[in-house]
Amino acid sequence: MYTAHPDRYADMPYRRTGRSGLKLPALSLGLWHNFGPADRTVGTQRAILRRAFDLGVTHFDLANNYGPPPGAAESAFGEALKADFASYRDELVVSTKAGYLMWPGPYGEWGSRKYVLSSLDQSLKRMGLDYVDIFYSHRPDPETPLEETMGALHSAVQQGKALYVGISNYSAEQTREAARILGELGTPLLIHQPRYSMLDRRPEDEGLLDALDELQVGSIVFSPLEQGLLTGRYLNGIPEDSRAASDSPFLKSDAVTEDLVGRLRALDDLAKSRGQSLAQLALAWVLRGGRVTSALVGASSPQQLEDSVGAIRNLDFDAEELARIDALVKA
Repeated sequence: MYTAHPDRYADMPYRRTGRSGLKLPALSLGLWHNFGPADRTVGTQRAILRRAFDLGVTHFDLANNYGPPPGAAESAFGEALKADFASYRDELVVSTKAGYLMWPGPYGEWGSRKYVLSSLDQSLKRMGLDYVDIFYSHRPDPETPLEETMGALHSAVQQGKALYVGISNYSAEQTREAARILGELGTPLLIHQPRYSMLDRRPEDEGLLDALDELQVGSIVFSPLEQGLLTGRYLNGIPEDSRAASDSPFLKSDAVTEDLVGRLRALDDLAKSRGQSLAQLALAWVLRGGRVTSALVGASSPQQLEDSVGAIRNLDFDAEELARIDALVKA
Protein backbone atom coordinates (compact mmCIF):
# COMPACT_ATOMS: atom_id res chain seq x y z
CA MET A 1 0.00 0.00 0.00
CA TYR A 2 1.26 3.45 -0.95
CA THR A 3 2.03 5.91 1.84
CA ALA A 4 2.91 9.46 0.80
CA HIS A 5 6.27 10.90 1.80
CA PRO A 6 5.96 12.88 5.06
CA ASP A 7 8.07 15.76 3.69
CA ARG A 8 6.18 16.13 0.41
CA TYR A 9 5.45 19.82 1.04
CA ALA A 10 8.97 20.79 2.10
CA ASP A 11 10.40 22.04 -1.18
CA MET A 12 7.73 22.70 -3.80
CA PRO A 13 6.63 26.35 -4.03
CA TYR A 14 2.87 26.92 -4.24
CA ARG A 15 1.48 29.95 -6.02
CA ARG A 16 -1.88 31.60 -5.51
CA THR A 17 -4.09 31.27 -8.58
CA GLY A 18 -5.23 34.73 -9.59
CA ARG A 19 -7.26 36.31 -6.82
CA SER A 20 -8.66 32.98 -5.59
CA GLY A 21 -7.81 31.06 -2.45
CA LEU A 22 -6.44 28.14 -4.47
CA LYS A 23 -2.69 27.59 -4.62
CA LEU A 24 -1.09 25.41 -7.27
CA PRO A 25 2.37 23.83 -7.25
CA ALA A 26 4.84 25.60 -9.51
CA LEU A 27 4.99 22.37 -11.51
CA SER A 28 1.90 20.29 -12.25
CA LEU A 29 1.65 16.89 -13.91
CA GLY A 30 -0.17 16.66 -17.22
CA LEU A 31 -1.56 13.25 -18.17
CA TRP A 32 -1.76 13.81 -21.91
CA HIS A 33 0.10 11.10 -23.86
CA ASN A 34 1.70 9.04 -21.08
CA PHE A 35 -1.40 7.70 -19.33
CA GLY A 36 -3.79 5.16 -20.78
CA PRO A 37 -2.02 3.91 -23.93
CA ALA A 38 -1.34 0.19 -24.09
CA ASP A 39 2.41 0.73 -24.43
CA ARG A 40 2.58 2.44 -21.02
CA THR A 41 2.47 -0.11 -18.20
CA VAL A 42 0.14 0.44 -15.27
CA GLY A 43 3.10 0.07 -12.93
CA THR A 44 5.03 2.88 -14.62
CA GLN A 45 2.01 5.17 -14.67
CA ARG A 46 1.34 4.63 -10.98
CA ALA A 47 5.02 5.07 -10.12
CA ILE A 48 5.01 8.46 -11.88
CA LEU A 49 1.91 9.59 -9.97
CA ARG A 50 3.33 8.43 -6.65
CA ARG A 51 6.66 10.14 -7.24
CA ALA A 52 4.91 13.32 -8.30
CA PHE A 53 2.90 13.51 -5.10
CA ASP A 54 5.96 12.67 -2.98
CA LEU A 55 7.69 15.67 -4.60
CA GLY A 56 4.84 18.04 -3.79
CA VAL A 57 3.12 17.92 -7.18
CA THR A 58 -0.47 18.03 -5.98
CA HIS A 59 -2.13 19.00 -9.26
CA PHE A 60 -2.98 16.43 -11.93
CA ASP A 61 -4.30 17.81 -15.20
CA LEU A 62 -6.45 15.79 -17.60
CA ALA A 63 -8.99 16.22 -20.38
CA ASN A 64 -11.78 14.04 -21.69
CA ASN A 65 -9.84 13.26 -24.89
CA TYR A 66 -6.47 12.39 -23.33
CA GLY A 67 -5.15 8.93 -24.06
CA PRO A 68 -5.09 7.59 -26.64
CA PRO A 69 -7.79 6.47 -27.06
CA PRO A 70 -9.91 9.36 -25.76
CA GLY A 71 -10.93 8.77 -22.16
CA ALA A 72 -8.09 6.34 -21.46
CA ALA A 73 -6.07 8.77 -19.34
CA GLU A 74 -9.04 9.53 -17.09
CA SER A 75 -9.79 5.82 -16.69
CA ALA A 76 -6.17 5.04 -15.83
CA PHE A 77 -6.04 7.94 -13.41
CA GLY A 78 -9.26 6.78 -11.79
CA GLU A 79 -7.75 3.37 -11.12
CA ALA A 80 -4.66 4.99 -9.58
CA LEU A 81 -6.82 7.24 -7.43
CA LYS A 82 -8.73 4.27 -6.08
CA ALA A 83 -5.59 2.22 -5.46
CA ASP A 84 -3.22 4.84 -4.06
CA PHE A 85 -4.79 8.24 -3.44
CA ALA A 86 -8.28 7.68 -2.00
CA SER A 87 -7.21 8.89 1.43
CA TYR A 88 -5.39 11.90 -0.08
CA ARG A 89 -8.23 13.27 -2.23
CA ASP A 90 -8.47 16.52 -0.27
CA GLU A 91 -4.75 17.16 -0.88
CA LEU A 92 -5.15 16.84 -4.65
CA VAL A 93 -6.21 19.28 -7.34
CA VAL A 94 -7.73 17.32 -10.23
CA SER A 95 -8.69 19.10 -13.43
CA THR A 96 -10.33 18.00 -16.65
CA LYS A 97 -11.63 19.63 -19.83
CA ALA A 98 -14.28 19.38 -22.52
CA GLY A 99 -14.05 20.71 -26.05
CA TYR A 100 -12.53 18.20 -28.46
CA LEU A 101 -14.17 15.25 -30.22
CA MET A 102 -15.36 12.48 -27.91
CA TRP A 103 -18.29 10.73 -29.61
CA PRO A 104 -20.01 10.76 -33.03
CA GLY A 105 -22.64 13.22 -34.06
CA PRO A 106 -23.31 16.92 -33.55
CA TYR A 107 -23.22 16.76 -29.73
CA GLY A 108 -19.80 15.13 -29.34
CA GLU A 109 -17.47 18.13 -29.30
CA TRP A 110 -17.13 21.94 -29.06
CA GLY A 111 -19.00 24.06 -26.54
CA SER A 112 -22.73 23.42 -26.42
CA ARG A 113 -24.32 23.05 -23.02
CA LYS A 114 -25.41 19.52 -23.94
CA TYR A 115 -21.88 18.42 -24.83
CA VAL A 116 -20.01 20.21 -22.03
CA LEU A 117 -22.15 18.89 -19.18
CA SER A 118 -22.50 15.39 -20.66
CA SER A 119 -18.73 15.26 -21.05
CA LEU A 120 -18.18 16.24 -17.43
CA ASP A 121 -20.53 13.48 -16.25
CA GLN A 122 -18.59 10.96 -18.32
CA SER A 123 -15.25 12.24 -17.00
CA LEU A 124 -16.39 11.96 -13.40
CA LYS A 125 -17.56 8.40 -14.02
CA ARG A 126 -14.26 7.38 -15.61
CA MET A 127 -12.27 8.82 -12.70
CA GLY A 128 -14.64 7.63 -9.98
CA LEU A 129 -14.99 11.15 -8.60
CA ASP A 130 -17.95 13.18 -7.34
CA TYR A 131 -16.32 16.43 -8.47
CA VAL A 132 -13.22 17.88 -10.11
CA ASP A 133 -11.38 20.83 -8.69
CA ILE A 134 -11.09 22.67 -12.03
CA PHE A 135 -13.27 22.17 -15.11
CA TYR A 136 -12.18 23.80 -18.37
CA SER A 137 -13.65 24.75 -21.68
CA HIS A 138 -10.81 23.26 -23.75
CA ARG A 139 -11.26 25.50 -26.79
CA PRO A 140 -13.62 28.25 -27.92
CA ASP A 141 -16.53 27.20 -30.12
CA PRO A 142 -16.90 29.48 -33.17
CA GLU A 143 -20.59 28.59 -33.58
CA THR A 144 -21.92 28.43 -30.01
CA PRO A 145 -22.56 31.67 -28.10
CA LEU A 146 -19.92 32.18 -25.43
CA GLU A 147 -22.76 32.78 -22.97
CA GLU A 148 -23.90 29.19 -23.45
CA THR A 149 -20.46 27.63 -22.92
CA MET A 150 -19.70 29.78 -19.89
CA GLY A 151 -23.19 29.10 -18.58
CA ALA A 152 -22.45 25.37 -18.75
CA LEU A 153 -19.26 25.89 -16.70
CA HIS A 154 -21.27 27.90 -14.18
CA SER A 155 -23.84 25.08 -13.98
CA ALA A 156 -21.10 22.56 -13.27
CA VAL A 157 -20.14 24.59 -10.20
CA GLN A 158 -23.77 25.08 -9.16
CA GLN A 159 -24.32 21.33 -9.41
CA GLY A 160 -21.32 20.62 -7.18
CA LYS A 161 -19.44 18.82 -9.94
CA ALA A 162 -16.61 21.36 -10.14
CA LEU A 163 -15.11 23.76 -7.59
CA TYR A 164 -13.56 26.18 -10.09
CA VAL A 165 -13.69 26.80 -13.82
CA GLY A 166 -11.11 27.65 -16.46
CA ILE A 167 -10.57 28.08 -20.18
CA SER A 168 -7.85 26.95 -22.55
CA ASN A 169 -6.72 28.10 -25.99
CA TYR A 170 -8.82 31.30 -25.81
CA SER A 171 -7.47 34.58 -27.20
CA ALA A 172 -6.99 37.66 -25.01
CA GLU A 173 -10.25 39.16 -26.30
CA GLN A 174 -12.19 35.93 -25.78
CA THR A 175 -10.70 35.61 -22.30
CA ARG A 176 -11.89 39.06 -21.31
CA GLU A 177 -15.39 38.29 -22.55
CA ALA A 178 -15.47 34.89 -20.83
CA ALA A 179 -14.36 36.49 -17.57
CA ARG A 180 -17.08 39.14 -17.90
CA ILE A 181 -19.83 36.57 -18.48
CA LEU A 182 -18.68 34.31 -15.67
CA GLY A 183 -18.38 37.26 -13.32
CA GLU A 184 -21.96 38.26 -14.00
CA LEU A 185 -23.07 34.68 -13.35
CA GLY A 186 -21.23 34.64 -10.03
CA THR A 187 -18.62 31.99 -10.92
CA PRO A 188 -15.26 33.76 -11.36
CA LEU A 189 -12.85 32.66 -14.05
CA LEU A 190 -10.05 30.98 -12.11
CA ILE A 191 -7.42 30.12 -14.69
CA HIS A 192 -6.37 30.04 -18.33
CA GLN A 193 -4.29 27.23 -19.86
CA PRO A 194 -2.31 28.49 -22.90
CA ARG A 195 0.59 27.04 -24.80
CA TYR A 196 3.77 28.92 -23.85
CA SER A 197 7.51 28.32 -23.99
CA MET A 198 10.77 30.04 -24.83
CA LEU A 199 10.11 29.04 -28.45
CA ASP A 200 6.40 29.92 -28.50
CA ARG A 201 5.72 33.34 -27.02
CA ARG A 202 2.27 34.02 -28.39
CA PRO A 203 0.75 34.60 -24.92
CA GLU A 204 3.21 37.50 -24.57
CA ASP A 205 3.07 38.74 -28.14
CA GLU A 206 -0.72 38.63 -28.46
CA GLY A 207 -1.47 40.23 -25.10
CA LEU A 208 -2.90 37.20 -23.30
CA LEU A 209 -0.60 37.45 -20.28
CA ASP A 210 -1.42 41.16 -20.02
CA ALA A 211 -5.13 40.33 -20.06
CA LEU A 212 -4.70 37.73 -17.32
CA ASP A 213 -2.79 40.24 -15.20
CA GLU A 214 -5.55 42.81 -15.65
CA LEU A 215 -8.30 40.30 -14.85
CA GLN A 216 -6.37 38.73 -11.95
CA VAL A 217 -6.81 35.32 -13.52
CA GLY A 218 -4.24 32.57 -13.00
CA SER A 219 -2.35 30.74 -15.72
CA ILE A 220 -1.02 27.23 -16.17
CA VAL A 221 1.01 26.72 -19.33
CA PHE A 222 1.21 23.60 -21.46
CA SER A 223 4.07 22.51 -23.73
CA PRO A 224 6.69 24.56 -21.82
CA LEU A 225 9.26 22.11 -23.21
CA GLU A 226 7.92 22.57 -26.75
CA GLN A 227 7.10 18.90 -27.39
CA GLY A 228 10.53 17.84 -26.14
CA LEU A 229 12.60 20.29 -28.21
CA LEU A 230 13.64 22.09 -25.02
CA THR A 231 15.17 18.97 -23.50
CA GLY A 232 18.40 17.18 -24.23
CA ARG A 233 16.73 14.90 -26.77
CA TYR A 234 17.55 16.92 -29.89
CA LEU A 235 20.97 18.33 -29.16
CA ASN A 236 22.51 15.99 -31.73
CA GLY A 237 19.67 15.89 -34.22
CA ILE A 238 16.62 13.63 -34.29
CA PRO A 239 16.81 10.36 -32.28
CA GLU A 240 15.15 7.37 -33.91
CA ASP A 241 12.78 6.86 -30.96
CA SER A 242 11.81 10.54 -30.60
CA ARG A 243 8.49 12.23 -31.25
CA ALA A 244 9.92 14.08 -34.26
CA ALA A 245 10.95 10.77 -35.83
CA SER A 246 7.44 9.34 -35.46
CA ASP A 247 4.25 10.28 -37.29
CA SER A 248 3.23 12.61 -34.45
CA PRO A 249 1.18 15.60 -35.64
CA PHE A 250 2.60 17.66 -32.79
CA LEU A 251 6.28 17.75 -33.81
CA LYS A 252 7.38 17.31 -37.40
CA SER A 253 10.90 16.25 -38.32
CA ASP A 254 11.34 19.22 -40.64
CA ALA A 255 11.01 21.53 -37.62
CA VAL A 256 14.32 20.21 -36.25
CA THR A 257 16.69 22.16 -38.50
CA GLU A 258 20.45 22.53 -38.17
CA ASP A 259 19.92 26.14 -37.15
CA LEU A 260 17.51 25.13 -34.37
CA VAL A 261 19.83 22.42 -33.09
CA GLY A 262 22.62 25.00 -32.88
CA ARG A 263 20.41 27.29 -30.84
CA LEU A 264 19.37 24.45 -28.57
CA ARG A 265 23.02 23.62 -27.91
CA ALA A 266 23.71 27.23 -26.99
CA LEU A 267 20.72 27.21 -24.63
CA ASP A 268 22.02 23.98 -23.14
CA ASP A 269 25.36 25.65 -22.49
CA LEU A 270 23.54 28.46 -20.67
CA ALA A 271 21.61 25.91 -18.66
CA LYS A 272 24.82 24.17 -17.61
CA SER A 273 26.26 27.49 -16.45
CA ARG A 274 23.25 27.77 -14.14
CA GLY A 275 23.62 24.19 -12.89
CA GLN A 276 20.53 23.09 -14.77
CA SER A 277 19.49 20.78 -17.56
CA LEU A 278 18.00 22.36 -20.66
CA ALA A 279 14.54 21.21 -19.56
CA GLN A 280 15.02 22.81 -16.15
CA LEU A 281 16.11 26.06 -17.80
CA ALA A 282 13.00 26.06 -20.01
CA LEU A 283 10.68 25.43 -17.08
CA ALA A 284 12.36 28.06 -14.93
CA TRP A 285 12.01 30.55 -17.79
CA VAL A 286 8.20 30.22 -18.03
CA LEU A 287 7.95 30.44 -14.25
CA ARG A 288 10.26 33.46 -13.95
CA GLY A 289 8.91 36.41 -12.02
CA GLY A 290 5.78 34.67 -10.82
CA ARG A 291 3.63 35.77 -13.75
CA VAL A 292 2.72 32.17 -14.61
CA THR A 293 1.04 30.25 -11.81
CA SER A 294 2.14 26.75 -12.80
CA ALA A 295 3.81 24.87 -15.65
CA LEU A 296 2.49 21.54 -16.88
CA VAL A 297 5.01 18.78 -17.48
CA GLY A 298 4.52 15.29 -18.82
CA ALA A 299 6.62 12.33 -17.79
CA SER A 300 7.32 8.88 -19.19
CA SER A 301 9.25 7.82 -16.08
CA PRO A 302 9.72 8.91 -12.46
CA GLN A 303 13.28 9.94 -13.31
CA GLN A 304 12.11 12.31 -16.04
CA LEU A 305 9.67 13.87 -13.61
CA GLU A 306 12.41 14.31 -11.01
CA ASP A 307 14.53 16.21 -13.54
CA SER A 308 11.65 18.56 -14.29
CA VAL A 309 10.93 19.19 -10.61
CA GLY A 310 14.59 20.07 -10.16
CA ALA A 311 13.84 23.33 -11.98
CA ILE A 312 12.37 24.79 -8.79
CA ARG A 313 15.85 25.06 -7.26
CA ASN A 314 16.70 28.02 -9.49
CA LEU A 315 13.83 30.11 -10.85
CA ASP A 316 15.69 33.43 -10.94
CA PHE A 317 17.35 34.99 -13.99
CA ASP A 318 19.55 38.03 -14.27
CA ALA A 319 19.17 40.52 -17.10
CA GLU A 320 22.16 39.15 -19.01
CA GLU A 321 20.76 35.60 -19.00
CA LEU A 322 17.37 36.78 -20.24
CA ALA A 323 19.04 38.80 -22.98
CA ARG A 324 21.07 35.78 -24.08
CA ILE A 325 17.94 33.66 -24.27
CA ASP A 326 16.13 36.30 -26.30
CA ALA A 327 19.07 36.63 -28.66
CA LEU A 328 19.20 32.88 -29.22
CA VAL A 329 15.46 32.39 -29.65
CA LYS A 330 14.46 35.54 -31.53
CA ALA A 331 17.44 35.94 -33.85
